[in-house]
Amino acid sequence: MSEHGTDPATETFVALRNLLFTVAYEMLGSAADAEDVLQETWLRWVEVDPGQVRDPRAYLVRITTRQSLNRIRTLRHRKEAYVGSWLPEPLITAPDVAEDVELAESVSMALMLVLETLSPTERAVFVLREVFDLDYDEIASAVDKSPGAVRQIAHRARRHVDARRPRKTASASETRAALESFRRALETGDLQGLLDVLAPHVVLVSDGGGVKQAAPRPITTSGKVARFIIGGLGKQKVTLTSDPTVVNGSPALVMRLDGDVDGVLAFHVEDARITGLYYVRNPEKLTRVASETPLTVR
Repeated sequence: MSEHGTDPATETFVALRNLLFTVAYEMLGSAADAEDVLQETWLRWVEVDPGQVRDPRAYLVRITTRQSLNRIRTLRHRKEAYVGSWLPEPLITAPDVAEDVELAESVSMALMLVLETLSPTERAVFVLREVFDLDYDEIASAVDKSPGAVRQIAHRARRHVDARRPRKTASASETRAALESFRRALETGDLQGLLDVLAPHVVLVSDGGGVKQAAPRPITTSGKVARFIIGGLGKQKVTLTSDPTVVNGSPALVMRLDGDVDGVLAFHVEDARITGLYYVRNPEKLTRVASETPLTVR
């Protein structure tokens, strides 16, 4: 036992918990499922003699990855039956996540949707290599592949992601400026103001989960997106939060209707204009908007 009354195994797990949660969340896109994975990881960890573990961080990341891969099979059936578009569960994140450019991009709505197009093993390899910088031997033991196979999978996954990821990510200040322009246009019902801040090829994805009204499919082009926003959100007299909000490492808006949270609206900005809008309204995905969720790659 330590001087604080906790055993070394517990201290190690607690110290690495935020890292393990981040691994699971990037694999699953669901905070609730990530928490379940951490519980399963803990149950396996307490059965191990810590003195026999050379590298606790690598060991726990390996368990978390394997449990996440098991969980993906369950999620796949759930997503196949999902009503409308599916978006990752939004997380209110601390400012330091936004300051870590690579971490912020890796948990952004835009990139998380790209990761959804990978196979489970490709996603695991990509996340562990590109986000957490694990070596190929460590990743191989986590996904039960040879290091040579992992190198090939990593190359294939990186090529797949690079072909689909946003061209570039704007700075937090550029995103905030675009967000404020969007917000003013929404509050005043200014259609032209919205058109000015939306990129011509903008895409809006809304997720109601069959519980809240949402567009059944993504909406594309600035004219259609602007009309949808003015005709939908604008007519509901939604009151926007005035305090800056950071969701998945980027400036975002928590939308309120009659004082209650109606959804979270995340943005992707390129060249000072909005290219992606991600509106999560499914109440089951809004349990993390009252407090910050700590994320880390270290």
